[in-house]
Amino acid sequence: MGAWRSSSIPSPMQGFDIIIIGAGAAGLMCAAEANKRGRRVLVLDRAAAPGQKIRISGGGRANFTNLYASPANYLSDNPRFCVSALKRYTQHDFVALVEKHAIAYHERDHGQLFCDGSAQQITDMLLDEAHGARVQTATDVTRVSRHEDGFTVETDRGTFAAAALVIATGGPSIPKMGSSRFAYDIARQFGLKVIDPRPGLVPLTFDAQTLSMLDGLAGVSLDATAALGKTRFTEALLFTHRGLSGPVILQISSYWRHGDTITVDLLLGVDVFAFLKEAKDSQPRKEVRTVLAQLLPKRLAQRMVEWTDSDSRLAETSDKVLRRLATHINAWRVTPDGSEGERTAEVTVGGVDTRELSSKTMEVQSVPGLYFIGEAVDVTGHLGGFNFQWAWASGYVCGQAA
Repeated sequence: MGAWRSSSIPSPMQGFDIIIIGAGAAGLMCAAEANKRGRRVLVLDRAAAPGQKIRISGGGRANFTNLYASPANYLSDNPRFCVSALKRYTQHDFVALVEKHAIAYHERDHGQLFCDGSAQQITDMLLDEAHGARVQTATDVTRVSRHEDGFTVETDRGTFAAAALVIATGGPSIPKMGSSRFAYDIARQFGLKVIDPRPGLVPLTFDAQTLSMLDGLAGVSLDATAALGKTRFTEALLFTHRGLSGPVILQISSYWRHGDTITVDLLLGVDVFAFLKEAKDSQPRKEVRTVLAQLLPKRLAQRMVEWTDSDSRLAETSDKVLRRLATHINAWRVTPDGSEGERTAEVTVGGVDTRELSSKTMEVQSVPGLYFIGEAVDVTGHLGGFNFQWAWASGYVCGQAA
């Protein structure tokens, strides 16, 4: 395991070149790069150990980047902001770092890269890269202030000063891992705008009436396309006891806002009406649900014919009813009641307004020496390693400048 230490009782005031608050993906990457430049770096984190979100990511194997990462995989109120950092530090740069540390990895669907072993290897790698930095965990920051020479950070384990301050505490998603709204509080303290944060990459939930219609479908899974406006994703969909989940729903959830209706195609590449019409001509005595079950999971096929009053033989079912059924499958319109919230959200959409920051360094333009990186800012990646790549890229450019 990479060496890291949580210091003993500190002196009343300790000086550093850079203080990084947050020992997650972005913070450790920033520490590693700043350390290589000979900067005196202090990393503070309230958790008991660094890299807590890295540890649980990817089912414990860390989906650490994506081979196809590009600016198109990110959403933000300021969509061009991420371009500079992603170009300066690419997924291939991070893969080279992983290979330098002899960490075995493999590719899964859609260019996702995972460790063969434990996600802890990624944290250890970053700590090794930042071996000259001081990493102090189990430390609560109580106050941040600015002075003529930089910043003072007061904690329950001492007071520290530095010319530069980097906020890398992420967003409030998965609070059980110690996440908080600290970054937003600091941003507002210094007069910065925060784009309204909301849960992203999160399962969607339905009201009681809709849930009663879905009763008995929990556990059913199939590939589907989910669309919201011009945004669409095609991946696996999962029915749950509370609504819908699976990668395709997590993806679209980052774009969804309360009141929006999502259109779902449950049979990719199949014109369901044409299929049913042909079956009606060739097998008129068969039940609609029996024929439909050739394409859909049996429980879902049964529920679809019940929803559309088409639970009869094909010969007895009008083309109008078959078309209604087909539309319900190829363009099922669902209006979620909400999401499972921060508790299960993989990321937070929104955050510190990137219009306040330099895209080349992540520095606050109105407050020299103050930086925000990673999930704390209003840049959110798609599911599949993209958010880690943003953490690496934003941490890298900040570490090169702070």
